[in-house]
Amino acid sequence: MTKKITIAIDGFSSTGKSTIAKQLAKQLGYIYVDTGAMYRAVTLYAMQQNYISDSHFNSENLIIDLNNITLSFSFNESLGFAEIYLNNINVEKTIRTIEVSRLVSKVAAISEVRRKLVSEQQEMGKNKGIVMDGRDIGTVVFPDAELKLFMTASADKRATRRYKELLNRGDKVNFEEVLHNVQERDRIDSTREDSPLIEADDAIEFDNSDMGLKEQFDRIMSLVNTRLGL
Repeated sequence: MTKKITIAIDGFSSTGKSTIAKQLAKQLGYIYVDTGAMYRAVTLYAMQQNYISDSHFNSENLIIDLNNITLSFSFNESLGFAEIYLNNINVEKTIRTIEVSRLVSKVAAISEVRRKLVSEQQEMGKNKGIVMDGRDIGTVVFPDAELKLFMTASADKRATRRYKELLNRGDKVNFEEVLHNVQERDRIDSTREDSPLIEADDAIEFDNSDMGLKEQFDRIMSLVNTRLGL
């Protein structure tokens, strides 16, 4: 029987965590879970229920309503990865807007939200053979993961990547707004009381500011093979 491991990828927003996680999962035949999508989906639900906007946040009502939120992933063969569903509705594209991005860190800072999603994430990975990316995977969700990566890059480089991604989607955004969003999310994620974004003691820091996708994949795949004893 082939050995299976848990790969935990943490780091700042727009560092390419999801991109490398999808590549690794496809190469290894592992399950890929985008935990950021889960927090974005809860944020979208909160927006739909008018619990949160740029001007207000009724966290108490969101907490009361958490049991009415069902999240699931369904593999899309044409895309090559699993898309997220919120209460049985595909919201993979809807959750990627700048509007959701502006609010997701506030929702993710709520302890009750984190407890609900961490529990679901741990259940998904109980049999190993999983690649999961987020903010607290190596520190909270899978502290015993065989391979932990911490992705980082300069705020300017990350904002540039995010800006191009949004433009390619057809979104109308300006660079300064995207840069501010990246910096603000860094601040909120790193300073929240519950499971702040920190690098696990045994994580490997990976700065990809000036690294191409192929070089990044090859270097990380080498680390994976070492953990697998190959």
